[in-house]
Amino acid sequence: MIQGVFSSLRVQLVLLIMATLTAAQLVSLWLFADERSLAIQAAMGFEAAGRAANAAKLIEEAPIDLHDSILRAADSPLVRFDLTDEPLVDHTVHSDGGLVEARVRTLLNDSYSRDIRVELHEIERELMPLPTIAYEMTEMHMAMMQGKLAAVEMNLSISISGGQWLNVSTRFERPPIQWPLYSMLTFGLTATALLISVSWFVMSGLLGPLRRLVKATENLGRGEKVTNLPTKGPLEVRELTSGFNRMQERLRRHVSDRTSMLAAVGHDLRSPLTAMRVRAEMVEDDETRESLTASVEEMTAMVEATLSFAKGVSENEPFETITLLDFLRDLKTGMLADFEIVPGPEFQARLRPNAFKRALRNIIENAVRYGKSAKVSWTVTDGEIVIHVDDEGPGIPEASIDRVFDPFVRLDESRSLETGGHGLGLSIARSILRAHGGDITLSNRETGGLRATIRLPASNSNPSKGD
Repeated sequence: MIQGVFSSLRVQLVLLIMATLTAAQLVSLWLFADERSLAIQAAMGFEAAGRAANAAKLIEEAPIDLHDSILRAADSPLVRFDLTDEPLVDHTVHSDGGLVEARVRTLLNDSYSRDIRVELHEIERELMPLPTIAYEMTEMHMAMMQGKLAAVEMNLSISISGGQWLNVSTRFERPPIQWPLYSMLTFGLTATALLISVSWFVMSGLLGPLRRLVKATENLGRGEKVTNLPTKGPLEVRELTSGFNRMQERLRRHVSDRTSMLAAVGHDLRSPLTAMRVRAEMVEDDETRESLTASVEEMTAMVEATLSFAKGVSENEPFETITLLDFLRDLKTGMLADFEIVPGPEFQARLRPNAFKRALRNIIENAVRYGKSAKVSWTVTDGEIVIHVDDEGPGIPEASIDRVFDPFVRLDESRSLETGGHGLGLSIARSILRAHGGDITLSNRETGGLRATIRLPASNSNPSKGD
């Protein structure tokens, strides 16, 4: 059931759109978080640089005994100040603190007359235990809890007149990933608009013609008469529909030409056969007359059988909806050969009643003739009617099972026409069943006898009768 739902083109397209939108939103969120992190780092770096420059100015202008007071006043939980004889940053070449250094020199009105060293690097520190951090988290929240917390540490050393160094240390955490409310609202509105436009307008214009095409293809496969479909929808769907219309027109012409040709041949053969029969009656020798008459009658029967085989795919008879049990009971009443009906599930099938009756009669008569009995049973599986016709005969050699469906094939060449016919019964039956979109197969039963398995499309929706 679930697999059937996800195999729908509409569902797959909706899921693809949602997955694409979600991926795009996550990428946007990641980029936004990265830009936000850089902006906050830059702001905090500049703020620390400004405080360091102001502290440096005050220290250089104030008496020595006030230096400690200035440092204590400049200190904060985020920025620490210290005045020492050695710089905290012991290297003069750096790559990450150029902007901070420029900011400090600008505030000090310094043109590279003093040494200013900046060091920026990322560190990782352990998070506090959850019960503790739950009360102390401010800007940080649960989205950042991954075992380690990335932070950026900046160390700044500014040379002060007199040979001392003002060392500044600050550390700020990367801001947590946050999804702004407006982003969620935008995502929801975009997804809704896309789903409505795609699912309703685009998919309706695409799936509507495709559904009509599928239905028409199914009806054509069952041999029903299908009118040309309207060419609607996108260009590709219109081309597909036009191709289907051309195909079914060619098939209809082919079947019609074939049936008309064989009917004409049969009509033309009747006249000389009738003349031969009349002349055979004029033969005086009884033995010769009877032999000629029998040959003419056999040829006439073969012509009629050939025409019947060709008409097995005729589309003249309209489709009707039948109930199989009632259909089999009517068939049994009208047949000389008796057979057993094993009741099965009730269902309806859409078919040509007379043609299907002829096919089923041929199969049952074949079972009774060669298998001494016939038992008919049926099941319905996966939208398909499966009819079994079992007999108690000797079966058929495996190598010859497929050959019995060929026209005029009789496995027992010694059979007479009275016992074996012309070898067209199963051929006609298969032709009729395939014209209904079904088929027939034969198999030898393990318990003995032959089984004919008929498969037809099922219809439980009570479709309207006729075309």
